[in-house]
Parts: sequence; C-alpha cells; structure tokens
Amino acid sequence: MNPQKQQYGLMSTLKNIPADASLSAVIVGLIATMVSYAGPLLIVFQAAQGAGLSEAELSSWIWAISIGSGLTAILLSIWFKTPVITAWSTPGAVLLVSSLTAYPYSDAIGAYLFSAAVITLLGVSGLFSVLMNYVPQSITTAMLAGILLSFGVEVFVSMQHLPALALPMIFCYLFAKRWLPRYAVVLTLLVGLAVAFGMGRLQLDSVQMTLVNPVWTMPTFSLDAIVGLGIPLCIVTMASQNAPGIGVLKADGYDTPASPLVATTGIASLLLAPFGSHGINLAAITAAICTGKEAHQDPSKRYIAGIACGAFYLVFGMFGATITSVFFGLPKELVAVIAGLALFASLSASLAQAMSNSKERECALVTFLVTISGISIGGIGVAFWGLIAGVITNLILNGNVRNWFVRKKDVRPLAAGQSGGKKAPKKRVSLEEDPLFAVVASSREWAKETLFVMGATVTTALARARNFPNADGCRPGRQTGIPPKAARC
Repeated sequence: MNPQKQQYGLMSTLKNIPADASLSAVIVGLIATMVSYAGPLLIVFQAAQGAGLSEAELSSWIWAISIGSGLTAILLSIWFKTPVITAWSTPGAVLLVSSLTAYPYSDAIGAYLFSAAVITLLGVSGLFSVLMNYVPQSITTAMLAGILLSFGVEVFVSMQHLPALALPMIFCYLFAKRWLPRYAVVLTLLVGLAVAFGMGRLQLDSVQMTLVNPVWTMPTFSLDAIVGLGIPLCIVTMASQNAPGIGVLKADGYDTPASPLVATTGIASLLLAPFGSHGINLAAITAAICTGKEAHQDPSKRYIAGIACGAFYLVFGMFGATITSVFFGLPKELVAVIAGLALFASLSASLAQAMSNSKERECALVTFLVTISGISIGGIGVAFWGLIAGVITNLILNGNVRNWFVRKKDVRPLAAGQSGGKKAPKKRVSLEEDPLFAVVASSREWAKETLFVMGATVTTALARARNFPNADGCRPGRQTGIPPKAARC
C-alpha cells in the first residue's frame, strides 16, 4: 500500500493497531528512543550543569521534553498513520549550552514560550516555508555548524585529559560507523560505560529509582532573552529540525502535511515550557530509523514504530529523576566525548551544506566565524549576531544593491498584438484597484487633458481668425508667407 494514499483518521487507525503491530517496529522504536537518550539528552545535561540548575529542575526538564515527545509522536502517528517521530530540539539544546548562562532561568522560560508561540503560529498559518525563503539555508546551517564546533573540539580535549576513556570510545565509534552506522552512538555509549566502570570512575551510589516531581517555573520576559535566545531557538528548531524531519518523511514516500505536524509540536512546546521544555519538534535522525524498511516491509504499517517510540519516551520520562541521578554519576569526559561524537554527523552535514553554494559561501563563512567568536553585544547571544552578519553579508554580495538607491521604473507589459519595438499604451488604473496610484495617475491625466484642451482652444481661435475680415475689410491669405497687404480683398 502506498503511504501517500492512506486515509487519515484516529478511529480507523486505532482499530487496525492490533493487526498492524509487529515486533520489528517495536524494536526499532526502542532503538530510536535509545539513540535520542544516548546523545542529545547528554547535551541537555551539559546545558543544565553550565546554567547551575538543580537536580529537581533538570529532572523536570527531562520529564517535560520526554512527555512532550512521547505524546506528540503517539498522537501524530495514529492520526496520520505515519511514523511521525518527534523529539526535543538538539540544536536548541546545543544553543543553550552557550546561551543559557547569560540569562536568568525564568527569562529563559519566557524565551521558550516566545519561540513556541512563533513556531505554533508558523505551523497554523503555513508561513514556515515562506519565511525560510528569506534566510538562505547556507546561513542557518553555518550558524548551526558554528554552535556545534565546540562539541567536536571537546572530544579531543577530553582525550588529552582522560585518554584511557576517550580513545576506546573514539575507535568504537569509527568502527561502528563503518559496519553498524545506525547504532554507532549506542555502542559507543555502552563501551564508554564499560571502560568507566572498569576504571572505577562511575559514581552510582546516589542513583535513586523515583518518579519525577515536575517543577513549575513562573516565566518572566526580557527583550535580551527573547532576541538572544528565543529568536535563534525558533530559527534553529525550524530550519535544523522541522525542515529535515519533513524531508525524511517525504523521502520515504509519506506525503504528510507539514502544517499540522509543526503546529502540534508547537502547542506541546507552549504547554510544557514552564516545566523546562526548550522545544518539541520533528525528529530527523531517529525518524530515519523508524521510516525505513527496518521497521516493516509494508510502509503502511511502519506507524507502529512511531507509537512504540512515543510509548518508550513516556516510560523514560516518568523516571527522569533516575536518569538525572545516573548522569550526575558519569565522568564529565564521558559526557563530552559521547555528546561530541553524537554530533559529528550533524556538524559535517552542516559544514558541507553551508559551503555547497558557491555564491553564498562567503556569507556562510562570515556566519560561521561570528558564531564561533563567542561575542555578545547588548546581552544578546552570539547565535543571533552570527545570523544577522550572514544575512547582511548576503544582501551586500548577492542582493541588488543598486535598487536600494535607484527608484525602480514602472515597467508595463506590451498589449496583445503589439510588437516589441513599440511601447505599450499606459493602462488607466481605477480607484477600486489601487487608490493611491489612482490619485497620482488621475492627476497626471488631468494635467495632460488640460494642456490638450488649452492647445485645441488656441488652434481653433487661430483658425477662426483667418476666416474673418480684418479692419480693411480684407481676408488674410491662407498660404503662409503671403504678406497681408498682398492678400486678395
């Protein structure tokens, strides 16, 4: 069955779940969840540590993004009978590692709400694809590459600090990337845990099997946080998560409408932001696992993988406090290495895409350099300034600078049947079509008509004067050059 011809509906899909369920789809959903927790969640942990959040706030953050991802994945997969995989914004978490420390946590929550509201509006109105056309993709990917660069560098910095742990993880990742690329991150994490346990570097004495007690944070709003955190978070989420997520679905033959997917994740982000969720969005890497043949040979039955992935999100999210206590017991070198290795693919893809267009290469380079510079102007984070620098550079290098200073001429199309060498007659614009233009046009026409009437009046007066006798009773000659005295009487 072609997934493009599926009928969307909640009740019809619920009836078919027992018949469509398969062990392969459930296992693939579990693997996708493990991949999400193996790499991207560690980045959230890094951001929370850098911002000085408490264990309760971090547990609430993990609970919020897990519950939001689980509920949206289950709902959308059942509604559209498509393996719609949602997750928290990995580029957004990367952005928070460097930006969250610059603002109070309540201001950051306000920035999350602003970003979620904008994403919801873009999803409901369908303006997502329209707005993204104004920012070249090379600039957004260059900004993302600049944010990810520090994570890649930390892999080798950790190798210098603790080589006995970092080197086995790096080699495991490289070998797994060649023969088992889908499971490279999971296998690398397992090897890192085994090596850390053998070295006695795991501190799991404080691990507790407890459920999460969500923490509500009253949001506050500041212009600095909205501009420096909210806007870049919205852009990287839409450009680096939602757009590729829709592309993954289309690549596997699922013609699912984008607007309801983006709107649903935006609403979930809006509701869970006060509990610490920085953003729920469509997944790309984990979505590719669930939309492929590994889930099921029949594309119309792969939606079970999306439901399974969402269910595992809910289970893991309920034990967010346990996951937090485990993370606090891991060596910081292990967290840095696994987070950096998990982002290798995103970093290389971002760099390649940023430099792929020769016309926009310098714009991407400027964006990349500004982003890695770490500058902060007026309390606004570096990601925003990298984006602004790239857009300005693109306008100067590739925009029509002459039109900024020269008024465009009113070029009108030729009338039907008129040759190219002749000018088309000017069309009178009615007041109903364009009132402002009509006022100007009518004024010009009035002046022309006035001059025409004046000219016609003078011409008529001269013509009549020739037909009347003069003071001597003679009529003036009609031929020019004949003296009046020589005219016949």
